[in-house]
Amino acid sequence: MSSSSFLNVEITRGNSTESCHHVHAVISDSEGKIIKSWGDYKKSVYPRSAIKPIQAIPLIETGALDHFNLTNKEIALACASHSGEEEHVNIVTAWLTKIGCRLEDLECGIHKPSSSAAYKNLILNHKAPTALHNNCSGKHTGFLTTARYLNEDIKNYIHIDHPVQQRVLETLKKICGINSNQFAYGIDGCGIPVITIPLHNMAQAMAKFANPRNLEPAIAKAIQRITQAVSEYPVLTGGTEEFCTEVMKTTGKKAIIKVGAEGVYCGYLPEKGLGVALKVEDGAKRAAEAAMGYILNFLGVFSEEDKITLKNFLNPHIKSCAGKVVGNTIIT
Repeated sequence: MSSSSFLNVEITRGNSTESCHHVHAVISDSEGKIIKSWGDYKKSVYPRSAIKPIQAIPLIETGALDHFNLTNKEIALACASHSGEEEHVNIVTAWLTKIGCRLEDLECGIHKPSSSAAYKNLILNHKAPTALHNNCSGKHTGFLTTARYLNEDIKNYIHIDHPVQQRVLETLKKICGINSNQFAYGIDGCGIPVITIPLHNMAQAMAKFANPRNLEPAIAKAIQRITQAVSEYPVLTGGTEEFCTEVMKTTGKKAIIKVGAEGVYCGYLPEKGLGVALKVEDGAKRAAEAAMGYILNFLGVFSEEDKITLKNFLNPHIKSCAGKVVGNTIIT
């Protein structure tokens, strides 16, 4: 396939292109009609964390959320790739207590907070990161919540044969319109099963979030609550100065977007009934953010005021260590 069919994110230095990222992307409605595509819209990719809103549906649909009197804050964190800031950690800690679980019950593993400020604070206080700082700790606490509510064993809840993961897999298959013969299988960074999904199916699934009227009532209601929660608490869904958080803070419910590892992004536009999915060939996050910003602008999401607010994300400069602009990000 010629690179001209891709969405290209070029990184310039001086008057020359230094690097170029190729992006596959597609915009779809809830019926699967393709509005616009770049590259191979049928390409199957691991969506990683970009589909966390879909993985959060069983938390609400089963009744587990309401049983434990949880709120939109917990829903937002169930959908989050959070940056490990104090607010994220405190809410997950309290959530675990509400469902009768402990830190040790989390099976997501440990990594340092992606927030440099949060990591610095740990170091200054002579503390080490815990599973609470894992960007997926909210999602995993959601898994524990459904297991607790349905009286299931909470050990090994990350295994593919555990009822928690079987519910998630069935939800993915239903919302994305795929069957077991269509996907490859792997293990995500947080230890849960991850499957490949065609970009077109991911975009259509996101469009169903934008327009859930034709879905089963319980699923449609869950999606509506997810949309409300992530738009109400965008910092919980990402973190301070994170691209997805800043876009949702700026646009409100006009654009709900979610990052995934290795250059994946998904999103949906409730007012337009459209979904978006993209994958950067080389997995670069900077290209994924630039491409998503470009597509949202292409769809008319941003006002002129929004563009000013988000200018550092939508038109990121390349700077020297001294802060001098030495290049730009160009999308073609």
